[in-house]
Amino acid sequence: MTNTNTRIKRLEKLAADLKQDHLCTQKELAILHGVSERTIARDIQLLRDQGVPIDADRGRGGGVRVDRNWGVGRLNLSYIEAVELMISMAIAEQMGSPLFLTNLAAIKRQLEASLSPDKRRKVSGLKSRILIGETASTDVQGGFTMTDLTVQQQLQQGFLERTSLRINYRSENGDVTQREIEPHYLLLNYPIWYVLAYDHLRDAPRTFRCDRILSTTSTTNQFKLLDKTYFQQILEWHKSAK
Repeated sequence: MTNTNTRIKRLEKLAADLKQDHLCTQKELAILHGVSERTIARDIQLLRDQGVPIDADRGRGGGVRVDRNWGVGRLNLSYIEAVELMISMAIAEQMGSPLFLTNLAAIKRQLEASLSPDKRRKVSGLKSRILIGETASTDVQGGFTMTDLTVQQQLQQGFLERTSLRINYRSENGDVTQREIEPHYLLLNYPIWYVLAYDHLRDAPRTFRCDRILSTTSTTNQFKLLDKTYFQQILEWHKSAK
């Protein structure tokens, strides 16, 4: 099962790489993905069999890429890309943005229709784990900093795959502690993101500001999703404190 998941992820990444404007040789793609050229050749053929129109330039220095004319009318989003787009739209909708949302319902219907029933259920489940609160107070926003990109990526991975993370966390008073957390829910008090997590160190539910997470290490320790009511006291506090 692990090998299958690895290949699926590689195919999704390969499809995204092939959508770039420049040509990539099979050798370059093999190095980029850490596999042999023969494996990349098989993956490219599999994508072709799935209907992805991949052009090949066999001349000197040639390469492969998705047909340039395969445009917006035939979006070929990977599962992760579709998840990110649908969650972003859900966030914009919940925040009540007054601009550029006129056609949002139609876009969502088309995007959902492009997913299999199983993937639609997974996306729906993920959206229910992202909570939108009030805009953070001026005092809270005063200490806001951008979250490190690597931290963002590993946090997202742990959230999507329901695997715990080992983190170094800086508290409000500057103390740094090491924790292992289970990222069950994400809360946005714009522009501050919080993780609602089970904290193994405290053996209790805790909330962590994403911009105070200094570093993360992924684990393979999967967790069972806790009901939102488990974090109700924390949510009530955030609602009052913002």
